[in-house]
Amino acid sequence: MKMEKLSSFLESSKPYFAMISLQFGYAGMNIITKVSLNRGMSHYVLVVYRHAFATAVIAPFALYFERKAQPRITFKVFMQIFVLALLGPVIDQNFYYAGLKYTSPTFSCAMSNMLPAMTFVMAVIFRMEKLNLKKLRCQAKLLGTIVTVGGALLMTLYQGPVLGSNHIPPHKSYTTDTTETSRQNYFKGSMFLIIATLAWAGLFVLQAHALKTYKNHQLSLTSLMCFVGTLQAIAVTFVVEHKPSVWKIGLDMNLLAAAYAGIVTSSISYYVQGLVIKKKGPVFATAFSPLMLIVVACMGSFILKENFFLGSIIGSILIVMGLYSVLWGKHKESIENKVEEIPDVIKSTQVNGDAISKMEHIEADEIEMGKGDKLSSIAITMPMKGNQDTKP
Repeated sequence: MKMEKLSSFLESSKPYFAMISLQFGYAGMNIITKVSLNRGMSHYVLVVYRHAFATAVIAPFALYFERKAQPRITFKVFMQIFVLALLGPVIDQNFYYAGLKYTSPTFSCAMSNMLPAMTFVMAVIFRMEKLNLKKLRCQAKLLGTIVTVGGALLMTLYQGPVLGSNHIPPHKSYTTDTTETSRQNYFKGSMFLIIATLAWAGLFVLQAHALKTYKNHQLSLTSLMCFVGTLQAIAVTFVVEHKPSVWKIGLDMNLLAAAYAGIVTSSISYYVQGLVIKKKGPVFATAFSPLMLIVVACMGSFILKENFFLGSIIGSILIVMGLYSVLWGKHKESIENKVEEIPDVIKSTQVNGDAISKMEHIEADEIEMGKGDKLSSIAITMPMKGNQDTKP
């Protein structure tokens, strides 16, 4: 029994562990990419190399494990893949890298924490999530979304005093300064990050629809998304970047940023989040994004020498509270869905039980009738035996 409970717990915990692990992967990508962009790498070229790496890594696994019974690529399926590649590899990542270039990793992650709210709204619009404010679980999800966004905005708009950074010596920081010119860059970067977050939320919602076709071929869907996204990113880069020198890449931080982003945060993340969306839905998958902000804030303090501010601490606490509220609502929803399935089973068992009880009554009646026949036959034969005995 203990082993069964342990295996059941591990099975139910897989989506949670998967999404938490992805947040650490995204956090590392933010730090490495920020360093690469500050060294002059074009974010358009970075997107191309990122998805070229992703395609090269994930395609062989798709060909080996999912070569049989491939879904037929109709025009509708092709358009879904085309739009998925446009939303993720092209729009989301180009605008996100542009916003990251003008701001900082912690700020970019703070803005990205609007992702659960945007995904929840889109899921409600497309009727993938049911919003009934009379139920406590729906109130928890809505309140958690609002608290999460509020915590992210607090981290963005309020810094407060610096905490625990007086021991950090002077250094060459990769973070942006706080001059008047940089404030304009922060505003521009904020707009880019909002557009990227909208595209990211649309990717989660559309991916849930595409998984209905590729429910047994997630690797194939991921490789197709990365391949089409690479072609689209190449076309965009040729239009925007006119210098051939931007394509040069060596054995340096630029190569590391492209390889890490392609392998970890494109090929692996697309596949893993597809599995989680298939099992838990898009809102559950995006609810873990606030954890990335906390991880980036910690990593940025040690690697990029970013300082901790009071606003960041308070905002992080609010984000964790909002995240817990959303996950609690999703957990209660899954329990209610399981409970709603039970009456159907009870009905079927009741029907079968009625049939069995009727059969038992019939068998009982037959037995009683059989007993009656036996008694009547005994009653008939007994006088006949008596008559035979009275014969001379």
